[in-house]
Amino acid sequence: MEKQRYPSDISPEQFECIRDELERVRKHTKPRQVDLYEVFCGWLYVLKSGCQWRMIPVDDPKWRTIYAYLCKWNACPSQGESSLVERVLKKMSGCGPRSPWEVRKNEFMHP
Repeated sequence: MEKQRYPSDISPEQFECIRDELERVRKHTKPRQVDLYEVFCGWLYVLKSGCQWRMIPVDDPKWRTIYAYLCKWNACPSQGESSLVERVLKKMSGCGPRSPWEVRKNEFMHP
C-alpha cells in the first residue's frame, strides 16, 4: 500500500537537495530503519498544519521518531549559527519543482 501524499510534502527532487545534510547529523552505527524523506515530510505536515504531534497521520513514521529527528536537526552548533533545519529550508526553497502551494500562493498574490 502506497503512502498518501499531502500538500505539505515536498517533492523527492527537492529532498535530494538536502538529503546529505540531514544524513550527516546521525552517526552510521546501524542501518536506518525509517525513510528520512518520510520523516521530513511528517515534520512538514506538523509545521504546516499546526496539528499536535500525536495527530500525525498513521501512514507517516511514528510521531516520536519524527520528533527525535527534529530535535537533532534543530540543535544549533554554536551561538549565532543557524540550525540545520533553518539551513535546509532555505536551501530547499531554491531546488526542485515548485509545490502546488507555491503555485497557488503566486496565483493568489499576482492574479
